[in-house]
Amino acid sequence: MEEFEVKFLEVDVSELTQKLLEIGAVKTGETLSKIICFDFSDYRLRAKHAWVRLRSEFGKTTLAYKQRLGVNSGEVGTGDEGMKEVEVGVGDFEQTKSLLLSIGMVEKCSQERKRVRYEKDEIEFCLDTWPLVPTYIEIEGPTWDKVKKTSEGLGFDWNNRFLGSFSQVGKKYGIDDHDYSVFTFKEQIKK
Repeated sequence: MEEFEVKFLEVDVSELTQKLLEIGAVKTGETLSKIICFDFSDYRLRAKHAWVRLRSEFGKTTLAYKQRLGVNSGEVGTGDEGMKEVEVGVGDFEQTKSLLLSIGMVEKCSQERKRVRYEKDEIEFCLDTWPLVPTYIEIEGPTWDKVKKTSEGLGFDWNNRFLGSFSQVGKKYGIDDHDYSVFTFKEQIKK
């Protein structure tokens, strides 16, 4: 299933929070996300711009297959047409991690992210803060048209949208999360 989501980088958190409240968005949570990305030992998923993500946030644990769509160049934030995501809820973070390792997957990186989530009319707004990277917003909705209209309604220029994963965002700031085995607020450990 295609994910209809864009990012706008380097946002002013106070100003954007005020705009979200003014349009009637409701704050639905704030969390420290725990994320582990997996691949097979031969990195066959990475070769097709994909990965498996195990995530715990807002009291739920999910397992997802993620794949960048329409990757036409190696340039950061260019060429992507979107993201494929297939996500399921799972019961236990550590047991799911154990299952993935048992079937031959390898842990690429353990990560943390601070996320503040707002919602309005089928649109989800997430203010995301990662170690070493300025805060950005993700805007996700049921269609590209709704995401575009909502983004422009908040004052964002659609031509400045960023399509891609956190890996592509990090590269824009000189951070390659593939270089890290641990990428948390407390520590960043290179492989």
